[in-house]
Amino acid sequence: MAVTLASRFTNKGKAMTSIDAFVRKQKPGAQFVVSAQMLRMKPEEFDRLAQQWLDDGGPGFNVAGVPHRVVVDGQFLISRVTVIRTSAEV
Repeated sequence: MAVTLASRFTNKGKAMTSIDAFVRKQKPGAQFVVSAQMLRMKPEEFDRLAQQWLDDGGPGFNVAGVPHRVVVDGQFLISRVTVIRTSAEV
């Protein structure tokens, strides 16, 4: 899936493009963490994005392990995921 994050979240375009640059710096097979705070996103926004990554993979990475969740207004939302860099283009 070659859709950039910036195209999904244009209101935070600068923050979103940073994930693409960060992923490009990682070697295939590298394991790293992506968080709501890192992307300067609200927990609700990040949860929706992380759910999609769980289903389809992210731009150049796949989710590994169990996502970390926080409670916001009585709901458990994903706030951090561990991912593994793939060899796919970003």
